[in-house]
Amino acid sequence: MTIQWFPGHMTAARKEAAKALALNDVVIEVCDARLPEASSNPMIRELRLHRQRPCLKLLNKADLADPAATQAWLDFYNRQPNVKAVALSCRKQGEAARVPVLCKALAPHRNDTFKPLRMLIMGIPNVGKSTLMNALLKRRVAAVGDEPAVTLQQQRIDISPTMSVTDTPGLMWPKIEHDSDGYMLAASHAIGRNAVIDSEVGIFLAGLLLQRYPALLAARYGIAVDGMDGVAAVEAIARKRGCISKGRHGGEPDLEKAAMILLTDYRSGKLGRISLETPENRAAMLAAGNTSSSE
Repeated sequence: MTIQWFPGHMTAARKEAAKALALNDVVIEVCDARLPEASSNPMIRELRLHRQRPCLKLLNKADLADPAATQAWLDFYNRQPNVKAVALSCRKQGEAARVPVLCKALAPHRNDTFKPLRMLIMGIPNVGKSTLMNALLKRRVAAVGDEPAVTLQQQRIDISPTMSVTDTPGLMWPKIEHDSDGYMLAASHAIGRNAVIDSEVGIFLAGLLLQRYPALLAARYGIAVDGMDGVAAVEAIARKRGCISKGRHGGEPDLEKAAMILLTDYRSGKLGRISLETPENRAAMLAAGNTSSSE
């Protein structure tokens, strides 16, 4: 299964984002700390480089991610020109309060009422942009939900006489180049469920967890993971949790239900602190994908 998801409203959203970027000083790109590069929209990078805007790269949901992997990503991004990367949880207002100070450092010339600092929040769906907006303003001004594409239009608000922030709709790109990126995005709920098959996403996630976090998988579901692949792991979860199909093929593991249990546990952090990619293993994943697609 190749995963693609580019709802119609995102074409208009991209055009509006390009206009907004021209009127703002700093791009705050919100990514998912568990998959920072897979959740980084290449169109956002293209737009900000075209306008020569500095970027504050926020690795949000850091409380759900593997700390060692997050540090590796921070080192990776902070070596890039005109980029400052930080890891935080936008749900924690104290952590979100650091954002304006970090943006000021990226645009020190915008510091008074004549030249107020104008910040633009960008990112893919369901990474926490609206949560950040609400935290910065200390009140609920943006709709928040655990579903992709909740925000459908831009919203600009003054934080103070010397500072404003604009929230933008989640923005995907027209073609996801790497299958592994599509699966990681789907597993992390950045892609609408109508574009994916949950059982296949769950099997992909199980396979990845078997490689990187087998002990967490074994501990959560009480299964022996040695020698398993993704399908076997989801089947084992189905049996442990009583997900058995009825009807003509009764008695078989219900992979769809078991996959949703796994995906929900991963998304909520019940499995533990997990990162789906690091700078090192991302390169290996992409190389493996290119090899299989060329055979």
